[in-house]
Amino acid sequence: MNVPDLTLTRWVKSSYSGGNEGECIEVAPGLPGIVPVRDSKDPHGPALIFTADAFAAFVTATAAGEFGTV
Repeated sequence: MNVPDLTLTRWVKSSYSGGNEGECIEVAPGLPGIVPVRDSKDPHGPALIFTADAFAAFVTATAAGEFGTV
């Protein structure tokens, strides 16, 4: 997989993130076939890049409670 340059990417904080600037993730929507994810507390740190299908499966499994409560 080619790693895209994400320096000019628009990042969106998860709607499930609390307002306390605690455990938050951001995603970069609208990139064809991939979903970059990063820690909102470290915006210049690394991003994990998932295929769109893998990220959709993760979101579906999380919503179904397959990972329990964290």
